[in-house]
Amino acid sequence: MEIQRRIAVVGLVIENREEAANRVNDILSKYGGLIVGRMGVPYREKNISIISLIVDGTTDDISSMTGKLGNIKGVKVRSVVTV
Repeated sequence: MEIQRRIAVVGLVIENREEAANRVNDILSKYGGLIVGRMGVPYREKNISIISLIVDGTTDDISSMTGKLGNIKGVKVRSVVTV
């Protein structure tokens, strides 16, 4: 049985960049093989950072990555995965 890979868009809102940035980047580096594209925008007026990712991987891998990111204090994560 072939393992199905999915394309997903993952959005992160980081409310406390000073505390969360290193942990977020460590996790993204660990899952770097899934990441097709990444865009980060510091929204200084609101004191937040926004990262959008395009990823290609199994649902287990995508869920594992987003779960770890979502467990970081001050980080909100949402994803949309293809069927």
